[in-house]
Amino acid sequence: MERLQMHGIAKEFGGIAALRGAAFSARAGEVHALMGENGAGKSTLMKILAGAYDHQGGEIRIDGTPADIHSPQDALRRGVSVIYQEFSLARHLSVAENILLERLGRDFWLDRRGMERRAAELLADMGFPEVNPRAQAGDLPVAMQQVVEICKALSRECSILVLDEPTAVLTAHETEKLFALVRRLRDRGVCVIYISHRLDEIFALCDRVTVLKDGATVGTWETATLDHDSLTRLMIGRELSDFFPPRQVDLGPVALEVRGLTTPQVRDISFSVRRGEVLGIGGLVGAGRTEVLRAIFGADPASGEILLKGRAQVIRSPGDAVRAGIGLVPEDRKQQGVLLDLPILTNAMLTPVNPHLGAFGFLRGGRERKAAQALREGLRLKAASLEAEAGTLSGGNQQKVALMKSLVSRCEILLLDEPTRGVDVGAKVEIYRVINELAVAGAAVVMVSSEMLELIGMCDRVLVMRAGRVAGELSGPALTEEGIIELAMGRDNVH
Repeated sequence: MERLQMHGIAKEFGGIAALRGAAFSARAGEVHALMGENGAGKSTLMKILAGAYDHQGGEIRIDGTPADIHSPQDALRRGVSVIYQEFSLARHLSVAENILLERLGRDFWLDRRGMERRAAELLADMGFPEVNPRAQAGDLPVAMQQVVEICKALSRECSILVLDEPTAVLTAHETEKLFALVRRLRDRGVCVIYISHRLDEIFALCDRVTVLKDGATVGTWETATLDHDSLTRLMIGRELSDFFPPRQVDLGPVALEVRGLTTPQVRDISFSVRRGEVLGIGGLVGAGRTEVLRAIFGADPASGEILLKGRAQVIRSPGDAVRAGIGLVPEDRKQQGVLLDLPILTNAMLTPVNPHLGAFGFLRGGRERKAAQALREGLRLKAASLEAEAGTLSGGNQQKVALMKSLVSRCEILLLDEPTRGVDVGAKVEIYRVINELAVAGAAVVMVSSEMLELIGMCDRVLVMRAGRVAGELSGPALTEEGIIELAMGRDNVH
């Protein structure tokens, strides 16, 4: 049975069409993926369903009857709940108070024990009895905060649940627990709409897929009738094989050598990277990949040696690293890579030793604008101007701003931590192109990634880490998904 039907949905912002007669239908008791590049209209369509935006044409039906949704309250009354990437929890309140938040404003006398008992029942029913209803929501791990959000939706008798990039900050184990929860909801008849850029998740979890492109609906397919390549082609018009263009470069001399790098999280890490080379670092979450990059960049204290062009360096801070020609694009761009409320131009210049910065940190003359504009064009950054706030950009374009910070300082060694996390497939292709061009220009690139296909497609060699150590190195025909998994899970092997 079609739980939700949206037909002919139109929406404009400032005369620009975000949705052009889009259509979307989803059934009770299914997990339905909504896919498309950044800017395809996914978020706009779901915000219309949630009552955050008013649509300018078309019709919404829920369980076959017209749904007059013009506010979030209208949506909640019709059983629609949306869980965005940025949670809406009241962090200072307890888990129980968050789950049953509506009662706080409705009932004069609160039965706190009853609330805690009801919250505990919901949590146990969803498979998470270990979550304490009395705990402060802000103290919970991110994965458990998400569980609280879902329980809050279920306490409102939600029949349509929208999950927007729900695994963006979850570990592999937490993702599996979330999947189990989503499947339980599906089996109970809830209509789950799932938005993610991660194709593996779509094929593992979703029953059907609807693709949007340029504000219009491309079509809807049973997931079982698609594969990675066909779904990618539907979204961006490219074959999967076009993702990783060949890189023709003669590798130069060793640019970076690490000997015996040791921190509380990693032990005795040694490797080298040549000019023009892309070295990947793979492994499971918690294996120590990020810690290696942070130690090289001077963000965390470490012992061991770091040599640049054969000469030992003393790197005790990120400032030391940038002065030595090392740049880092961190994993969490919103917290560590980009200042979202500042303009693109300011972000691009905010490296610790940027020569364009004058006294007291003010930008000098027009040189910085010319340099930033050249990088904007080279990176194909989509923004109205350099004065646009970074927070107004898509995830892929925010990542390009994070890259600009290293490029403007002319770093010869680039450390990239999950460079395409949370960006759509089209933006990934653009970032891959930039990485390839940097390598061809002679940079030495070290790239951490959780996506095995990305490591295989982009890297000349891959170090696989396990439990804080290098378990092995893969290259050539041995660089396969099976090879990475075997090393990450426990079979040491060096090729």
